[in-house]
Amino acid sequence: MNPYLEILIRAVGAFAAVIFLTRLVGKSQVGGLTITDWVNGIVVGSIAAGLVTQVNAPAGYYVFGLLLFMILTMISQWAGMKYRPLHKILDDDPTVVVHNGKILERNMQKMRYTMDDLTSQLRQKEAFNIADVEYAIAEPNGQLSVLLKSQAAPLTPRDISAPTSYRGVPSELVVDGVVIQQNLKQNDLDEDWLLEELQKQGIQSLKEVFYASLDTDGNLYVDNRRDDMDHILDITDKIPGRMPQ
Repeated sequence: MNPYLEILIRAVGAFAAVIFLTRLVGKSQVGGLTITDWVNGIVVGSIAAGLVTQVNAPAGYYVFGLLLFMILTMISQWAGMKYRPLHKILDDDPTVVVHNGKILERNMQKMRYTMDDLTSQLRQKEAFNIADVEYAIAEPNGQLSVLLKSQAAPLTPRDISAPTSYRGVPSELVVDGVVIQQNLKQNDLDEDWLLEELQKQGIQSLKEVFYASLDTDGNLYVDNRRDDMDHILDITDKIPGRMPQ
């Protein structure tokens, strides 16, 4: 058999097989990626490793394999957009795992989704009590979407009809001592204004500034390159001056 035809058959078979096996493993193992993305990360990485380490095999075979997987990925993405049933096979469906504070064990079992997976991801969403959860949905990329019950959700200005002001994205004016001229111009400011504002905070040179940004209310945030702090919190459990046993 022609070597390139053999690689083509192997690539198609491997692509389908790894997607199938990934579906069996479940969403908790995908780790923030869609199934197709995860498959590509594994297979392309393996092929690339073979290209580097298998010096006795022709490099063209590995390059051809990489190109095949790129083409298969593009075809599967296009087909998934055109045919919804295929999209569901490739990227899976969202699955409800908590409904009105009740855990849906059968749905979890179908996904190989453990209680540890659920409680861990709930805590990441600041939901420490399952009874406070209206819905928890395991998304196709392995993440958990959580809707808290109305009585447990944080109060927002809308809830009490409180007026709010516009809050946009701050503009970076200095990064690592370098002035971002474009952002100054966008805010109708110049370097003279910036230096004057820095002097008000006791900073005489841009070299002293690690980072500076301007928010939409006109407040200038400045972080000095030198952090003059008497004490810095250490959240590790290391004991200074002692070596681990």
